[in-house]
Amino acid sequence: MAAHNELGKWGENLATTYLEQKGYTIMERDWKSGRRDIDIIARDGNTIVFVEVKTRRSSVFGEPEEAIDFHKLQNLQQAINHYVKFKHIRQPIRFDIISIVGTIGNTPDIRHIQDVTLI
Repeated sequence: MAAHNELGKWGENLATTYLEQKGYTIMERDWKSGRRDIDIIARDGNTIVFVEVKTRRSSVFGEPEEAIDFHKLQNLQQAINHYVKFKHIRQPIRFDIISIVGTIGNTPDIRHIQDVTLI
């Protein structure tokens, strides 16, 4: 597996553990809608939370969440809409970002940005 893929998988695992420690229930990971995907789908109380995880070794070239551009937001919106329709979701939904800076084997900086506006 390429180093960037390992870092990304590590970040998603950290984000999952972080959310579980905060009391979220993980419903799905890496849910696919065609070529689009949602990293984590979780339940926070009665709210379904769609989470995009961005992991970087450092923030020298910007914060991880800055890599989520307009095109990525459009893809996430379409994937979320598909999931909501496919699963017949009726409860409130929310989009969050978990931003992780660090390297495998070291203590990472984890930031949870809640209720991000998609488009």
